Amino acid sequence: MSDKTIEPRTAYRGLTVYRTEAGAVEIDLSDNTNLFGSAPSAVASLREWANTSPARYPSLATAGLRDAIAGWLGIEPDELLPGCGSNDVLDAAMRAFVEPGSRLAFTSPTFVMTSHFAAANSLVPVAVPHLQSGDPDVEGLLATNAPLIYVATPNNPSGTAATRPAIQALLDRAPGFVILDEAYTEFAGTSWAKEAVTRGNVLVTRTFSKVWGLAGLRLGYGVGSKAMVNELEKARGPYKVNAVAEQAAAAAVRQDQAWLRATIAAVAGARDRLVQELRRLGFAPHHSDANFICLPVADAQAAGRFLQSRGIGVRVFANTPVLGDVLRITVGPDPMMAALLRALMELPR
Repeated sequence: MSDKTIEPRTAYRGLTVYRTEAGAVEIDLSDNTNLFGSAPSAVASLREWANTSPARYPSLATAGLRDAIAGWLGIEPDELLPGCGSNDVLDAAMRAFVEPGSRLAFTSPTFVMTSHFAAANSLVPVAVPHLQSGDPDVEGLLATNAPLIYVATPNNPSGTAATRPAIQALLDRAPGFVILDEAYTEFAGTSWAKEAVTRGNVLVTRTFSKVWGLAGLRLGYGVGSKAMVNELEKARGPYKVNAVAEQAAAAAVRQDQAWLRATIAAVAGARDRLVQELRRLGFAPHHSDANFICLPVADAQAAGRFLQSRGIGVRVFANTPVLGDVLRITVGPDPMMAALLRALMELPR
């Protein structure tokens, strides 16, 4: 029996496994999924698969899904690439377009997997705190001279969408490649997807995990120029979108546009009511363009434990740049928000 220990490569040694489940709670407001439900045509499509054999591989080209998304966005099918969640597309982009050892500059705080994927792909993550306004610090990002810059808009966990002038300046002046993560863009009502296909230096990533309510199917996509998408597909590899997800998402995009608009309106209404009530209770939530709010608290860890003791799960961010101690809280239907507000009324301050 060998006593040798296999060590990971250097870039991996400081990484930890991503585990953020809220635990045993009655109301889980921690993961920003759609608490108002899933696209009904997608659910109907899943039922059709109940008696279907999964013995064969899914399609390589995902043509049906690409056609559906392209028609929705007003672009060409070969200007987008689906993947196993937008995480898959982000990871593949870092492999495809940036040399190992290069810097990846990103706004901070932001989506936690950004620096993780950077290190996993032997890149050097460089955090640049975003501005108090919520905009990315364009000058700070550019000053890093990083060949890859990542910006989430709306940002996670702040919830704020970047202003158009800020993104325009970044795209115009970036020394290399820019990733715009638009996981929550449907709630904000703005997107850079159409501009991405005409530029050679930007990839927009989007997901079906949030507004579409299909997080369990693990499906996202990237939008960029045809040349960029072709190179990205090499890094992503084959068969990354399962057949069930492809059919369900295509059905949703083609048939559930009215449902989508109604869901966005319902989330916005619930979010605005929640913010109003939080302010009435003396809290100061940040402005949000997403389906969650960012709530400053004195001690995020303690507040998270307190809410969990009341059966409510939230995402804790302690001592973050710019934001400090905050809770990220997914917006849900009014009964869930009422339970949250009752618990927050008892939160020690």
